[in-house]
Amino acid sequence: MPESDVGRYRVFVTLKPGLLDSAGRAVGESLKTLGFGDVQQVRIGKLIELELADGSKAEVEEMCKKLLANPVIEEYTVEEQQ
Repeated sequence: MPESDVGRYRVFVTLKPGLLDSAGRAVGESLKTLGFGDVQQVRIGKLIELELADGSKAEVEEMCKKLLANPVIEEYTVEEQQ
């Protein structure tokens, strides 16, 4: 299959606003300890990169709903890459 026929997508998964991000909080406190006092808040998430032979953005959205993100506590965005 030619390289140009491959669909490339990036999925960004983060906790929903208002939910406690304990990992982000720990990193934020560590950054302040290291002298980066301007840090107000840190949120930690996941980046998932996918290559699909015949997939579409709609299929990636379905993957997110079924496996890649927990819809109860997380939200996601899907970006198609060139």
